[in-house]
Amino acid sequence: MNNNQRNISYRMKDPVICPICGAKYFKEMLLTGGGRLIAGNLTPELRRLYVPSKKFGVVIPLIYPISVCPSCFYASFGDDFNKLQDVEIMKIKSEINSRKEGIQKIFGKLNFEDNRNLVTGSASYILAIDCYQKRGYQVAPTPKKAICSLRAAWLLGDMHEKFPDIGYDKIQKFLYLKAMNYYKTLMDIMSSGSEPHDQFVHLLGPDTDKNWGFDGVIYLNGYFNFKFLDELAKNDEEKLKILEESKRLVGKLYGMGKASKAKPSVLINLARDLYESINAKIEQITGVKVAE
Repeated sequence: MNNNQRNISYRMKDPVICPICGAKYFKEMLLTGGGRLIAGNLTPELRRLYVPSKKFGVVIPLIYPISVCPSCFYASFGDDFNKLQDVEIMKIKSEINSRKEGIQKIFGKLNFEDNRNLVTGSASYILAIDCYQKRGYQVAPTPKKAICSLRAAWLLGDMHEKFPDIGYDKIQKFLYLKAMNYYKTLMDIMSSGSEPHDQFVHLLGPDTDKNWGFDGVIYLNGYFNFKFLDELAKNDEEKLKILEESKRLVGKLYGMGKASKAKPSVLINLARDLYESINAKIEQITGVKVAE
């Protein structure tokens, strides 16, 4: 552990006891004050970028939220870590070996007793997705798989920038598509209440700095439809149908294409930009200018 890392995070005094295998470990927590986090731009995917500081260097808040047992690689958000039913424990315990082997095929040998880094941070979300597959509706697994998939895609993009020859971009694309599918289901959950809202509304982020709530979910559904249009549609007719649906979703935030005079916000501005990009794509396909 170097001094720089010690100043970024700390270990909790009381050990965590894994409910799956009984292993004890001391959870690492991020320190946030003292100029450690210098907020930069917000991306069109609602990811907050951070400017490296002279004193602490690069700090990535996203790599810390998922609790991972260093022995059996059970992973979840902290609030869910001990909220397991017997059947969930049995399912997660039965796949310890396959879980560890699967994640290490992607990242190589992993040590979750060390301080978090980009590699173990990325792996933590993929492990969490796998474990939430075996969780019951009472912990709202679908929204959490959506958030984990998107955050993992972001971090895999960072990995690809550092190690461009390994193929992390392919895994990133796979995770983006998983996120897109989970976010579509999340729209239904928001309206039907089929998974308890109180278990996930505080996590909707999708990043850790600001929770855009249900508006963020609506926006990201429109955004994913646009971003992955070619993967979703086989022909122009299907593309136009998807684009119109995206436009409808984004229009809920943007006021059907007209800027809101109430409270201008970053999200409204992003929705406006996306709305205009959707119109441009429709015009490109049809050859007809879209009415303002």
